[in-house]
Amino acid sequence: MPEIRKTSPLSRRSLLRTLGGGAALGALAGCGVPAAYVSPGDRAGADLSAHDKKLTWANWPLYIDTDDKDHTKRPTLDAFRKRTGISVDYIEEINDNDEFFGKISPSLMNHQQTGRDLIVISDWMCARFVRLGWVQEMDRARQPNVAKYLDPLLSRPAFDPGRKSTVPWQSGITGIAYNRRKLGREINHVSDLWASDLKGRVTLLSGLDEAFALLMQGNGVDITRWKADDFHTICDQVEKYVHSGQIRRFTGNDYTKDLVSGDVLACQAYSGDVIQLQADNPDIRFVVPEEGAELWSDSLMIPNLARHKANAEKLVDYYYEPQIAAELASWVNYVCPVPAAQHVLASSKDEDTAALAENPLIFPDATMRKRLAIARDITSTERTEFAKRWNAIAGL
Repeated sequence: MPEIRKTSPLSRRSLLRTLGGGAALGALAGCGVPAAYVSPGDRAGADLSAHDKKLTWANWPLYIDTDDKDHTKRPTLDAFRKRTGISVDYIEEINDNDEFFGKISPSLMNHQQTGRDLIVISDWMCARFVRLGWVQEMDRARQPNVAKYLDPLLSRPAFDPGRKSTVPWQSGITGIAYNRRKLGREINHVSDLWASDLKGRVTLLSGLDEAFALLMQGNGVDITRWKADDFHTICDQVEKYVHSGQIRRFTGNDYTKDLVSGDVLACQAYSGDVIQLQADNPDIRFVVPEEGAELWSDSLMIPNLARHKANAEKLVDYYYEPQIAAELASWVNYVCPVPAAQHVLASSKDEDTAALAENPLIFPDATMRKRLAIARDITSTERTEFAKRWNAIAGL
């Protein structure tokens, strides 16, 4: 069995802060401009894969394994090239979903090539691409590993039933992080954030798509089928806690600094960040509340008119081999979409690597899995109204 490399000390989400809504997105997807839609028959282009052994892949920074000594080398990608003869132009150009949308949307809405064969964006943004007809369905006959190993929890999002057009790259959980020692007690429920001993020491995520689902779950809402009234109920509650001083502020990924400094004792947080924080401070805990937490993904998609679709499909399937998925998981430390990779990590001779197999924030245990759900996405008709109200509350 090939060696599994040790985890990277950096987290993509720890270094990148959500920038907020983009003007191009609000003008196009938010308003659902009919002219932007691409019909199924116009999505595929001439595929050069058979004789042009390459592809271009756009991803986020710090979201793939790198060599211990030379961080410009990416071992799993190098192994893919050696096995298949396909070279990969790997571009770390995605720093924000809205920003990237604005970069490639003019090409997609005008039926032009984007210059990219594979992209990775968050599922709530993937939903817009799918609705607009800007991505192609993948040929699962070329992807036996995806069919066999994809986590069933991730296989049926409402926006892409059967995952025909998207495949999770990595997943994560939006839950609650807190400092157990400084707080002096456990947190088990979303409602615990509103306790009197946390007044002024709580933060919520500022992004609408990042924040609302967990709060709804605290009210007992099934986030796979939430209603507009559920959203407005949450806004009413959050407004009350803002005015009372319970909520210190709304944050991007900079909530980690407040939590580490002790200025904040409890906050909405991403599971992948907390794994990194716990390495330096074991008092920081992450909890999936008893009411549940949101399971999300950043997913792989093949945009319209991609010139190397078959090559891209082969690469996606490659990363669903348990051995390769395990190597990737040992670096990025998010929820692995390939449960079979857990056994691979557990069998590692390196103790630190083997320990990752027991981390429920990488491989959720049975109890945690029962509490996780993928939220129904916000539709284009809902977004303008909801974003206006939420952004006013969050001060965006």
